[in-house]
Amino acid sequence: MISRNKLKSYIEIARIDKPIGIYLLLWPSVLGLLIAGTINEIKIIDLLIVIIGSILVRSCGCVINDISDYKIDKLVSRTVGRPLATGALSVYEAWGFFLLLGLMSLSLLFFTNPLTIKIGIFFALFIIVYPLTKRFFKAPQFFLGVTFGSGSLISYSLVSSSLSLSIIILYIGLIAWIISFDTYYALEDIEDDRSIGINSTAILWGDNVIKIARLLHLLFYVSILVIAILNSFSYYFFFVFIVLFLIFMYQKKLLDNDKFLEAFKINNWIGMLAVFGFTIEIIILN
Repeated sequence: MISRNKLKSYIEIARIDKPIGIYLLLWPSVLGLLIAGTINEIKIIDLLIVIIGSILVRSCGCVINDISDYKIDKLVSRTVGRPLATGALSVYEAWGFFLLLGLMSLSLLFFTNPLTIKIGIFFALFIIVYPLTKRFFKAPQFFLGVTFGSGSLISYSLVSSSLSLSIIILYIGLIAWIISFDTYYALEDIEDDRSIGINSTAILWGDNVIKIARLLHLLFYVSILVIAILNSFSYYFFFVFIVLFLIFMYQKKLLDNDKFLEAFKINNWIGMLAVFGFTIEIIILN
């Protein structure tokens, strides 16, 4: 029987108590599913797979990240309280939990088609490798963008096997967006990362970091706008786009005041609003 404290540690290492990471994986995945909905009908089972998959995959990513970084986490003020850093969980317990979550994630693929299985397994390797990229790759956020953004491709493949221009544009835009918001997240730890030799775009881009991150964010907005035009979205979507731009301007105020974590968290609302706009358009189109 698992004690209450041990259960709490498992919840913490999977970040279930901090679900924003789940949302930031879920929204790109749902956007990919909705793009597929412009071609074929979306079934409830497809949406359930995307939701459950986002929870499991993000949890897997957090656990393997902590296994890889627990010695580093002891040296970073924001992460010093994580279960492996404090000893609340052993490395063996964390590996066992990771294998359980991994098996559950792979089991979910059995409810999908062969194409989705192939794409899912391919990007599963990226999830395992990502934590190591902070040690040898100057811009690990690029690797994260490719990995997190793949949720759109996986969800799209649940409904359609034919690659469309819209999903390609979305994937590129999502990579840019993820690099952007994870750079803001990295700015929160920049001093600790410098002292222990961890790479990030926040360090790599120096004084231009916020400017570049905002340009990448705008690239995501452009990708959404192009998709709207390609798929003949209604004028309602452009009202959604205006609100998205207002959030972008508010995010700038947060960045100007060095509120990097808040600037990162507001991307949850950006993803949610984009999903809302796409959903309305799929309903109209069908």
